[in-house]
Amino acid sequence: MDFKLEVIVLPVSDVDRAKEFYSARLGFAIDVDTEVNNMRIVQATPPGSACSITFGTGLSTSEPGSVKGLQLVVADIVAARAELAGRGADVSPVRHLEDGEWLDGPGGPWNSFIFFDDPDGNSWTVQERPA
Repeated sequence: MDFKLEVIVLPVSDVDRAKEFYSARLGFAIDVDTEVNNMRIVQATPPGSACSITFGTGLSTSEPGSVKGLQLVVADIVAARAELAGRGADVSPVRHLEDGEWLDGPGGPWNSFIFFDDPDGNSWTVQERPA
């Protein structure tokens, strides 16, 4: 039996602001933007991902910005950072863990990261996978 993660619900305070951030700043495809039964539903998918995020009105009782630790995985962390920063996202420098401390610069396999928050404070990590 396969259990495939398809959608993660993000609580946001302003649907249009979130839509602009995820599409323009991060390059996510907007798959759905519809209203059903007094609910607005926006679904966005990161490039190359099989899992999407959804946000809107009436979808979650969680506080906007309360989702922490969402993670994307990329083949090239330096290129990913450059792309996101070039789109206007406020993204951290590339960092890695060494002896329990965060240091600037890439690390070894599975140990290079960048971080950013959406406008509500939902937090994301981008991790480089080995080639």
